[in-house]
Amino acid sequence: MGLSLVKEGRADAFVSAGNTGAVMSSALFSLGRIKGIHRPAIATLFPTTKGQSILLDMGANVDCKPEHLLQFASMGHYYAKAHFGSKKPRVGLFNIGEEAEKGNELSLQTYELLKQSDLNFVGNVEGKAVFFDAADVIVCDGFVGNALLKLGEGLASFIFNEIKAEVKTDFRSCLGAMLMKPALKRLKKKMDYEEFGAAPLLGVKGVCMIAHGSSKARAIKNAVLAAKDIVDQELVQSIESSLQG
Repeated sequence: MGLSLVKEGRADAFVSAGNTGAVMSSALFSLGRIKGIHRPAIATLFPTTKGQSILLDMGANVDCKPEHLLQFASMGHYYAKAHFGSKKPRVGLFNIGEEAEKGNELSLQTYELLKQSDLNFVGNVEGKAVFFDAADVIVCDGFVGNALLKLGEGLASFIFNEIKAEVKTDFRSCLGAMLMKPALKRLKKKMDYEEFGAAPLLGVKGVCMIAHGSSKARAIKNAVLAAKDIVDQELVQSIESSLQG
């Protein structure tokens, strides 16, 4: 019903913390794909040392072809332009090494397509470089992207749980933690998925936001705000215009 309201123009965006596969299928059925887009992609914001990067696909497509990843890069390019205000967003390909000859067949073929495109392609991005501002947009297939997303979430939880356990071991640690509390709060906020709210499903003819399945009130509030930003940025229209041009 919510997606039907978007299709009919009675709502500007749809937000859901439900099953990702069900939301994506419903969005495809109700809204349809933007003409020229083969597959939609989930674009997630990742924290970096200098702000944020956009990673896609984060789980909508576990099996991809090189041309799909090229389209993901193009959609990510327009998302980065709208979100970061960058004229030439840096686009990278997630891979096991920086060298052009590294990776599987999908990576090698995608690398060539990205190199020949009009995008500002900066080459391969290794896992260790994702959080260090290696690119504004990082492209991968949904299997790799979802694994990377879940690893990042788990690592963040592990680090903060270990910090909590360690500061309780002696008085000096507790005292140090008290002094560092404001800095630790800022760090936690930067890494907390609830602060990001939701990720847009790019490639469908409408704004569809996918929130974390464990979202609580704060996460849903931020998901609604993220949806408003996507609407205000006219991202769907930008992607449509680029394909028509």
